[in-house]
Amino acid sequence: MTAIPDRPPSPAPGLAGIPGLSAAAAARPTGPSVIDRFLAANLDYAADHRGGGRDARPVQRVAVVACMDARLDVHAALGLALGDAHVIRNAGGVVTDDVIRSLTISQRALGTRSVALIHHTGCGLLGLTEDFRRELEAEVGQRPQWAVEAFADLDGDVRQSLARVRTSPFLPHTDDVRGFVFDVRTGLLREVA
Repeated sequence: MTAIPDRPPSPAPGLAGIPGLSAAAAARPTGPSVIDRFLAANLDYAADHRGGGRDARPVQRVAVVACMDARLDVHAALGLALGDAHVIRNAGGVVTDDVIRSLTISQRALGTRSVALIHHTGCGLLGLTEDFRRELEAEVGQRPQWAVEAFADLDGDVRQSLARVRTSPFLPHTDDVRGFVFDVRTGLLREVA
C-alpha cells in the first residue's frame, strides 16, 4: 500500500504563477501537460494580441470546411490571415448537419458568400467502416447517434459534400462552392470537378 503524502508536492518550477493554471496542474511533479503549455503560450499570444477591434464577419466573406487532420494548416495553405475566413473542421471535413448549421449561421448572420471544402490524402476516414460504431457500442454499451461518415473514394466524398452544400435549403449562397483535395506530401490543393 502506498502512503498518501500529508501535503501536495511542490509546484513545478515556473508554472505556479501562470494565471488560469490550476493548483493541481501546477503541483504535478512530472511537468506540465500539453494544455498547461497552451496556457503558458497564450500569455505570450495575449501580450501582442490586437484582435479586439475586429468584426466577427470574415473579411474575405468565405467559409472553409476542412478535415481536423493536424497536418493541414488551413490558414497557411490558403494564405489566410486572422479574421479572413470562418474555418469549420471535423473528422474528414465532411458536410454533416452540424456543418450545414455552421454554414447557415456563417452566411445568414455573418455575411459569407463563398464556401471551400477541403479533404486530404491519407485521411483517417478512408477505409474506416460502420464497424467502428458497432465496436463502440460493444465497448460502451450504447450505439452512437452520429454516423462515422467514412468513405473509400476521396474525390467521391468531396463531390457528395459539394452536393450537400449546394442543395441545402438553408444556404442562400451556393453559386461559389468549390471542393479540393489537399496533398499532405506536397501541400498542393487539387480541385475536384
